[in-house]
Amino acid sequence: MFTKKVPLYLLFISIVLTGLISIFGFKYFDSNNVSSSLSESKSIGASTSICNLNISRLKGFQFVHPLLFAEPECESPKLSSCKNKIEEIININKNEGNISSASVYLREFSQAEWIAVNSNELYSPGSLLKVPELIAFYKMSEIKSGYLEKSIRYDKAFTSGNSRSISFNSKHIELGKAYTIRELLYYMIVYSDNDATLLLNNIIDRAVFSKVFSDIGFKEPDYNSNDYKMTASSYSVFFKELYNGSYLNFKNSEECLLLLSKSEFKEGMLSGMPANCVVAHKFGEGGFSSAPNFCESGIIYCGKKPFILTVMTKGTDMKKLPKVVSEISKSVYEFMSINF
Repeated sequence: MFTKKVPLYLLFISIVLTGLISIFGFKYFDSNNVSSSLSESKSIGASTSICNLNISRLKGFQFVHPLLFAEPECESPKLSSCKNKIEEIININKNEGNISSASVYLREFSQAEWIAVNSNELYSPGSLLKVPELIAFYKMSEIKSGYLEKSIRYDKAFTSGNSRSISFNSKHIELGKAYTIRELLYYMIVYSDNDATLLLNNIIDRAVFSKVFSDIGFKEPDYNSNDYKMTASSYSVFFKELYNGSYLNFKNSEECLLLLSKSEFKEGMLSGMPANCVVAHKFGEGGFSSAPNFCESGIIYCGKKPFILTVMTKGTDMKKLPKVVSEISKSVYEFMSINF
C-alpha cells in the first residue's frame, strides 16, 4: 500500500509553502500578542498614572496593619458638575445671608469617586461626636461580652452640660428609671438625647474613646474642652469605618448603621430625598448661639450604589442652616441617582 510515488517537484513546493505559512503565521500571532500586551500596558499605565491611592490603615498593632479605607488622592472628574452645583447653592445662600460658610464631602463606594468643597474649613460638629462615642461603646462590648446589657439608673438630673439646649428636640430618658447601655445608645442616636449622652459619658472608658480617634490618626479629644473642630472630609472617616466594617466587627458595624438609620431627625438631609430613601445619618449643633454650626453626615442607600455625604454649615440663625443642608442633599441625590 502507498506505493504510488509523489513527484519530486510537488514535494518541494509543499515544503516551501509550509515554511512560508509557518513564518508568516508566527509573525501574525506574535504581532497580535505584542500589540495586545502593549494595549494592556498602556491601559494599566494610564490607570495608575491618573491618581495615587490614599491608603489609611489601623494603628496600634505589632504584626498586622488592617486596612481602614483606600481611595484616590485626587477628586473625581465624574463628579465635577455635581461639585459646581453644590458651590452654586452655597454661594446663593451666602449672598442671601442664610450661611456664612459651608463645606461638603461626597464619596460613592463602588469606585471611590469623591469630591470636597471648602475642604479645609473647620466646624464644631456637636452631636456628630455621638457617632465615635457609639463606636467606642461597641468596641467596649467587643472587649467585654454582654457589656451593652449593663443597667444604669438615671436618678439625678444634669444641672450642667447643656443637656437640653438644642434647637431640634426629641424624646428624653426619664428620671428614676433604669436603662441598659444599649437602650441609652438608642436614645443618644435615634433621638439625639443629651441626657442619655451625659449618662453614658459618666461610664465610658475614656481610653477606648480616645483610641477611636488616635487609631485613625486624629488627635485625641480633650475632655476639658467642649469643642473638637473637624472638617467635613475628616469627619466622614467614622462613617467609612462603619460601612467598611474595618474598625468594629461586621455584626457591630451593621448594628451601628441600623441604629443611625432610625434617626428621627428629618429636617436636614432627609428632607431633600425621597421618603422611602434609607439613610444612616446623624446631625449635630455646635458653635455659639450667635454663630451656630449645623452639620449632618450619613450614608445614603438609595439606588444601586450607596454614597456618603457630609455637609457642615455656619451662620447666625440655626433654623436656616438645615434648609441649606436639604438643598445640597437634594441636588446631590438627583445627580447620583442619574449618573451612578
